[in-house]
Amino acid sequence: MTGTQQVQGGIEVAVVSGLSGAGRSTAAKVLEDLGWFVVDNLPPELIATMVELGARSQGVVTRVAVVMDVRSRAFTDDLAAVIKDLDARGYRPKVLYLEATDAVLIRRFEQVRRSHPLHSDGRLVDGITAERALLAPLRDEADLVLDTTGLSVHQLRAKIEHAFGGESSTRTRVTVVSFGYKYGLPMDSDLVIDVRFLPNPFWIPELREFTGLDADVRNYVLSQEGAEEFLERYLELMRLISGGYRREGKRYLTIAVGCTGGKHRSVVVSEALASRLGQDDGMTVKVVHRDVGRE
Repeated sequence: MTGTQQVQGGIEVAVVSGLSGAGRSTAAKVLEDLGWFVVDNLPPELIATMVELGARSQGVVTRVAVVMDVRSRAFTDDLAAVIKDLDARGYRPKVLYLEATDAVLIRRFEQVRRSHPLHSDGRLVDGITAERALLAPLRDEADLVLDTTGLSVHQLRAKIEHAFGGESSTRTRVTVVSFGYKYGLPMDSDLVIDVRFLPNPFWIPELREFTGLDADVRNYVLSQEGAEEFLERYLELMRLISGGYRREGKRYLTIAVGCTGGKHRSVVVSEALASRLGQDDGMTVKVVHRDVGRE
């Protein structure tokens, strides 16, 4: 099964399980990035309560994902009962099961130097075999089984996004921040644009008291030589960069646009850049003017 399904109470429910070392932690991080409320290793008897609370949150929580492993030895029987109970209540959970070959799991455990939860005094492969047998009934009931043997982290992310993310949740969320260099760089900026190469409206008496949000200032800045060409060239660069970010799983990007005081040029360019980036189907864009009003 691919995609997500809306169920009773306007809430979606997912259960993530599978073999230790097969990628549960990665799956949990991806679901969090997609806007799911993720709970790790919640006792099975509390899952239905968590879902009910989410359903009554009046839209605050719309997606709940529970990540389960075998640290609770009796968890498979308990979890099967919980899934059946949720289904009876109208909250049909989507079950994601992650697995990999024994050789790959052994290599992953050796790389991180961790013990298997069912390792005990035997060999590592004995723990993997025991876990595989314990989880076999759950695997048979899973909606989606992902074999991560040959998958990179980015490939696994892409598959989970395809299965659990809506169209909007897989977009790059871009924040364009205008700022003044005299107040310092925004600490969370990923990319910084310096637009002090454009003439400063501050030196035009009839424009000095206005900001880049005013039409006269905007028209003045964008009419300057190089302004439009700069925007077009930077948009081409952003399309290249954002495509790479999406492939690498980066979903949040902050672009800082700076001028001297953060009042005129940076505001105009931020608004123009955000407007044009917003026409890209792969981006959701918002604008923040950090230093407007500080003078």
